[in-house]
Amino acid sequence: MGTGSAVRASRWVLPGAPGSRVTRLELLYDLIFVLAFLNVTVLVGNTLRPRTLLAGLVVLALLWWCWTGFAALGNIVRADQGALPLIGFAIMAAAFVLALTIPQAFADEPGELRGPVIFAVAYLTVRALTIGAFWFVTAPGTLSRQRLWLHTFAALVVAVLVLTAALTPLWLATTTAAAVWIRIILWSAAMIMEAIAARSPPYIGWAGLSAGHWAERHALIVLVAIGESVISLALGAGTLAHLTLTAPIIIAAVLGIALVATLWWLHYDTLALAVEHAVHAVRDDRRIPLTRDLYTYLHLLLVIGIIATALGLKLLLKTVADGATHPLTPIEVRILYLGVVVFLLAEIGTVARTFHTFATPTLVAAAAFTAAAGAADRVPALAALGFLTAGCATLALLQRLRQANARQQVRNSALQEEHAVETALSQWRLEHR
Repeated sequence: MGTGSAVRASRWVLPGAPGSRVTRLELLYDLIFVLAFLNVTVLVGNTLRPRTLLAGLVVLALLWWCWTGFAALGNIVRADQGALPLIGFAIMAAAFVLALTIPQAFADEPGELRGPVIFAVAYLTVRALTIGAFWFVTAPGTLSRQRLWLHTFAALVVAVLVLTAALTPLWLATTTAAAVWIRIILWSAAMIMEAIAARSPPYIGWAGLSAGHWAERHALIVLVAIGESVISLALGAGTLAHLTLTAPIIIAAVLGIALVATLWWLHYDTLALAVEHAVHAVRDDRRIPLTRDLYTYLHLLLVIGIIATALGLKLLLKTVADGATHPLTPIEVRILYLGVVVFLLAEIGTVARTFHTFATPTLVAAAAFTAAAGAADRVPALAALGFLTAGCATLALLQRLRQANARQQVRNSALQEEHAVETALSQWRLEHR
């Protein structure tokens, strides 16, 4: 699992290590995705229809490949050392432009630059810089360098698809609806190509280098997504400066925060720690497919569920602001409820992939919420949110009671690890002060 021969020997590159943690530069990169996720909800929320929902899903998946490439790079080399900060700043600039263009990613606005073209160019710039960085840090003649050719070819195919998606509607002079569908289809093909390429990562032999960094990196991006739920809830009824404070608004806000808190609890209280410990325990080449499945694929599903929930909360608060007894529309209910369902399915998949067991209570809850989504548009929006929040809280409490012993073991192990690291660090500082 070592990387000494895989990383280029250069004063411009500092290899990572098993104890590497997330750097401040990577945290700065993640902040860009606060804007990106917010703009995905803007893209979908402005016109609620199946077409825009699918468009938002495609954009979210494309954002994920932009993020996960830089996350993988930071796992194998120090992102804040040598030449990597300069490369990182360039990637961040392109990612920021990408985030800005999301609301115009599928349709041109009069009097503006062509949004789909700018979106496509920004996306390709991020991916080109990331793959170029892999070429820069990888030692010649290694297996990783050979695999980079495969990913470079996949990137070229993606470039053709993305640029064709942006330009074809201009050549055909199609209607706006037809242009959106053309872009959705071609960008979906690009998304699938990215997912296939991820099955054989260019950093083979590196992906498990620092399990702690990999787990922390993905934990932080999930927190970014959860933070988007809070932002969406705050902005749901309009800008904060013009928010009308009523009792239903306050109740909706409290219930929304409670829902977000239960989602946090379901993932972070025990499961995220237990998964990280399980990944640490795998010391051979099995760690590579394990980390890929858990973090690259299942965490994408997790983020999709959270962002859909964020959009649902944003729409719900608008409905409550219009009237406490107003129900959600069927599509608004499904966005909110099925967002939670997708989140729970990601949790089920994580448990199954890591521990080879089946999370039956979570599956029952997911099935119940799916069934309830068909009727929740017949009750006031507050009641629909209350049922969903109570159901998630019940699931969290049930897991807490059923897994009390395992939970205590995992949390004690994490606490002991923190104490061991703190003791070693304190001793090192005493010796080197």
